[in-house]
Formats: sequence, C-alpha cells, structure tokens
Amino acid sequence: MPIEQSELVTNLLLGWAGGDRDCLDSLILLLDTELRRIAHRYMRLERDGHTLQTTALINETYLRLVNEREVRSEHRAQFLALAAQVMRHILVDHARGVCRGKRGNGIPELPLDETFIFSPQKSNDLIALDEALSRLADTSARKAKVVELRYFGGMSVEEVAEALQVHHNTVVRDWKLAKAWLKREVGVSKMDQAHLDA
Repeated sequence: MPIEQSELVTNLLLGWAGGDRDCLDSLILLLDTELRRIAHRYMRLERDGHTLQTTALINETYLRLVNEREVRSEHRAQFLALAAQVMRHILVDHARGVCRGKRGNGIPELPLDETFIFSPQKSNDLIALDEALSRLADTSARKAKVVELRYFGGMSVEEVAEALQVHHNTVVRDWKLAKAWLKREVGVSKMDQAHLDA
C-alpha cells in the first residue's frame, strides 16, 4: 500500500475512533476491494451453488461496525482483522439461526438477504468450527486470532503479523499448531483442508 494511502487509512481510523462516522464510510470505500476479498473467502466456505452476494455480508459488517463503541484499530491490517472477525460473527449468528429454524416450531427465520442461503450441514460445520475456535481462544487467544485471520480472512502471514503486531515467524508457528489442534478437535473435510493448507 502506498505511503499516502496508508497515512489516509490511519487518519480515517483515528477519526472513526473519535466518533466521526463519515471516516468509517470513507474507510469502507477505500478498502472495498480488500473487504470484498475477505467476504468472498468466507462465502467460498459455504455450500456449492449458494447465491449470496458478498455485498450483503459487507453491508451487514458495516452496520455492525457503525455501532462499535471502542475502536482499537490503528492501521489497515488491524481494521481488516476487525472486519474479518465481524463477518465471522455474522455468519455464525446466521448459521445458528438456520439450525434453530430447523427445529424452531415452523417459525421461519428472516435472512440477512433473500439470497443468503446456507445448507444445514454447512451451518453445523461453521458452528462447530466457531465453538472450537472459542475453546482455542481460552488457551491461546493469539492462535485463535491467527486462524480467524488466515483461514477466514485470507490474510497473508505478513498481514496477520502486522495486525497482531508480532513477528511473522510467530504467525507461522501459531498457524501450524492451531491447524493441528483444529484437525484433532473438529476434523477437516477436503474443502476445509485446502483452505487450511493455504
């Protein structure tokens, strides 16, 4: 990222932290391509043939970020990490809703968007992974964050290192250990294996 753009992102983050919602609007527009990449990666983890547009996920992420009270992002990588975390929570909340809807006395769930379709099996898999990540976070919050940023956010080792403010070798080590732990905890399908090997 050019120095001028990096400085602009930092200034927008500071403005947003100071309560200026327009700064968040500008930040979302400036980082749209990267946010779409993260949202698209999340959606690739869903069943084949779903019709969700990444825009719906980004819009819901924006709505949640607008309500953030304590902004701790100081630079681009930290903001993208926050956005990836928010996207994960949106998808897990929706997956839980799908599972509740299966046994919800016939009361239909209102989806984020009419094209937001999940298979029950994928929803259960996402919930299981989320629960495993929560257990991992209890023993190593940094390893859980590395998984979230690498697996879900599609961030490079260098981007994760920048977001977490650690050396890239630490990210490589945490990623390797966390992958082994997750494989043991929840098992890994072939599709998930391809993402874990990235």
